[in-house]
Amino acid sequence: MPEGGVVDTEFAYRPVPEHELWVADVAYVSAAREQRIDPDGYLEGPPDIVIEVLSPSNTASEMLEKEQLCLENGTKEFWVLDPVRRLVRISTPDGITRNWKSGQEIPLPLFGDHKIAVDAIFA
Repeated sequence: MPEGGVVDTEFAYRPVPEHELWVADVAYVSAAREQRIDPDGYLEGPPDIVIEVLSPSNTASEMLEKEQLCLENGTKEFWVLDPVRRLVRISTPDGITRNWKSGQEIPLPLFGDHKIAVDAIFA
């Protein structure tokens, strides 16, 4: 399991220098990267894990743009949570996307052998 790091909600980051500031619903940043964040600023580059929760205001285009830009610039996992369908979609930089549904457990490879139940996410 990685030492330290931070998980936070409403996490501000700039995925690439020329892009506007984005805010992830939930994000994980490794300890090494967390130390480089200016206390009065934001993360330069996307978080290691970005988690977005679908809402009526999200468009498919917006979500795909965020996913693509983040995965191309260092994000290891991009999660999209669909609370209506109780579905979690996880994409990785190698182009693999997998859907997880109620009753299943999601492996957390960045944290050793740990897993999280889909039902626990939506509890």
